[in-house]
Amino acid sequence: MKTLVIAEKPDMGRNIASAIEPKAVNKRSYLEGESYIITWAIGHLIELAEPDQYDEKYKKWSIDHLPIIPDTFKLVPNPRTYDQLKVIAELAKKCDKLVNACDAGREGQHIFSLIQRHLGLQHPVKRLWISDLTSETIRTGFETMKDGSEYENLTRAARSRSEADWLIGMNGSRAFTTKHNVLLSVGRVQTPVLALIYDRQKQIEAFSSLKFFELEGHFTQGDTTYKGMWQGERMTDKEKVEALAAKVKGKPGRIVSYEVKDTKEYPFKLYDLTLLQREANGKFGFSAKKTLDTAQALYEKHKVISYPRTNSNYVTEQNIPEMHRSLSALQGTAYNELVQGANRNLVHKNNKSICNPSKVEDHHAILPTNRKASGLNPDEQKLYDLIVRRFLSQFYPPAEYKMHTVMTEIEQEMFKTTVKELLQLGWKVIYADQKKEKAKSSKGKDKEEEEEEEVEVNEPFSVDPQADVMCSDAIVKEKDTQPPKHFTEGTLLKAMESAGKQIEDEELRDAMKDSGLGTPATRAATIERLKKVGYVDMQGKKIVLTQKGRMAVELIRGAGIELLTSPEMTGQWERRLNEISRGTASDEQFMLNVKKFATLIVNKVRVQARASKTAFEGETPQAQGGKRGSAKSSAATASRKKQGEESVGNGASSTIKPQAAKQPDGSPSLLAACPRPGCGGSLFMGRKGYGCSHYKEGCKFVIWKESFGRSLTDTQIQALVQKGKTAKLKLVLADGTSVDGRIVLKDPQSGELGTETE
Repeated sequence: MKTLVIAEKPDMGRNIASAIEPKAVNKRSYLEGESYIITWAIGHLIELAEPDQYDEKYKKWSIDHLPIIPDTFKLVPNPRTYDQLKVIAELAKKCDKLVNACDAGREGQHIFSLIQRHLGLQHPVKRLWISDLTSETIRTGFETMKDGSEYENLTRAARSRSEADWLIGMNGSRAFTTKHNVLLSVGRVQTPVLALIYDRQKQIEAFSSLKFFELEGHFTQGDTTYKGMWQGERMTDKEKVEALAAKVKGKPGRIVSYEVKDTKEYPFKLYDLTLLQREANGKFGFSAKKTLDTAQALYEKHKVISYPRTNSNYVTEQNIPEMHRSLSALQGTAYNELVQGANRNLVHKNNKSICNPSKVEDHHAILPTNRKASGLNPDEQKLYDLIVRRFLSQFYPPAEYKMHTVMTEIEQEMFKTTVKELLQLGWKVIYADQKKEKAKSSKGKDKEEEEEEEVEVNEPFSVDPQADVMCSDAIVKEKDTQPPKHFTEGTLLKAMESAGKQIEDEELRDAMKDSGLGTPATRAATIERLKKVGYVDMQGKKIVLTQKGRMAVELIRGAGIELLTSPEMTGQWERRLNEISRGTASDEQFMLNVKKFATLIVNKVRVQARASKTAFEGETPQAQGGKRGSAKSSAATASRKKQGEESVGNGASSTIKPQAAKQPDGSPSLLAACPRPGCGGSLFMGRKGYGCSHYKEGCKFVIWKESFGRSLTDTQIQALVQKGKTAKLKLVLADGTSVDGRIVLKDPQSGELGTETE
């Protein structure tokens, strides 16, 4: 008898047939060869049954019928694809073995498992697990297939994910909808993602801009000219800054210290799906879904990239020869010149920034295959170009720089200069032809972002630390702290990947991938779902919360179900699913906890006060920062209070709480309660400092980020506010001397800092 191969989609089935059964006869819904019959699902052929298929009473939505917790979940065919399911059932009768050739990931495993369970297929199963659809890879995959039983843990994880989403979504959505008479969608992943957007929106509305002044010194030494920023606590008094400028302008000075350090910048990591989606959003404005669909076409239709739904930025030792073959295949293409300049010796199994098998689980990073690209549409070409350039950069050496740090003293005032002198372009030559495009796009950036204190130069730079310096000019610059930024799809994807945590450390960020919100394959669908149910609108690239989205979060939190909006908790669920797939956690225990939580949701909503219908009305405000909230949102809050909704409590009409989660893209964050006695405000992080949300009410508390030679972190700010001092740090005093000590909060009224040295 023959072996039945079940692929996930028709294109994949035809690719497999052309590789293993090139003479197979096309029977429209399957291909039949000598040894194999190849057919396919069309996405999900089988679904979890709706509640009314357990009991007729569930046809009517009523909170009295909740929670709905089936003892055993029923499976039903998708009526739109039922004919294809019948084809698979008939073909299975003619075969004695099965090959699961669905996508090599959790969802692909789930699709095959549902078909197998619903049709009661008892055949022995082999698993095809491949990362690209070239004929060579498919044939190799068939030669190295493992028994389906080796993927049983992955099947358990996939089933748990599906049933958990059903329990939370079905019970949560029905409970909130019936209680508040408005269709409210609730989900295990979508709700905490919505909460991330909500919290950011609240920060934007609560933000008050702080005006401050910087002093830039212009210095000359012989033929050399350079600029430096005045070092000290930045001032909000313009007259004092102008007096300082007058004090130093035209005066001689000296170089207190001059350090030169060689540095290297290595190529960025290879792409995983989330990183590719983020960059395509930032560079081309692609939505997460558009990037995924385009990447899927490059993989399935054109076969020019490897499997895109990966969460890894690394490859295994087996991929190194493939990378070299792909490099050779790029010869004679538009990338020929870059291929000629590539150093093949840089890509080898001991290069841990590329080859790290411990960080590759289901699939390696996205790579170009050894098939030459042709017939790509413009969007496919853009995405392919991103992937190829990132791939080529791994074959180039690091960019090399000299970092010059100059401390210049004029009239006992200290100025700091940082110059980054380019020595070797290295891998950045890959992007040299895109510099004009980058410069063009930077024009839209905030005023503070336009001028970085670090200056990059291409020509040699040096100063003589022994020679005199003249301050030729001193310019006062007026600036404002910037409000938090609205999420874009790119920055929201980054937040989802790290479950809302701002993580600068690469190792920690990698570790968080197991406990992000959703998976690389499902994040785009989650964002699309939020748009579809009317919780968010797009204003250009910005994601803006609607009034309905705002109320959904406030009602969920107000019901006392904070966990349902918690990115960290949902991230931990995702981690548990990953542990189930590895066999290190129990799917039964996971589902028991989910059932308890679904019951808790219903019980909390049952006793909640009903929201006014008008609370969900109101236009989406225009995306803009720095205001205390629009009249519409204020009116909506007043309306809710009038309707007796004070009982909603947490988050419904209260101010933002201290200690909110840090933001994942480095934009300003709500951090802690203002330490000024009796203030009651909250500290927000701008690009340059930390100010109080009650600034307009007269609170002048501010801590500047750059203090005593340190760029203070969120953790250090919290230590200053809560404990009065930081841990021991390397500090630079006003006279330029380096010491070991602690930064202390000298004055809780103003935020003035001092040092404590030993």
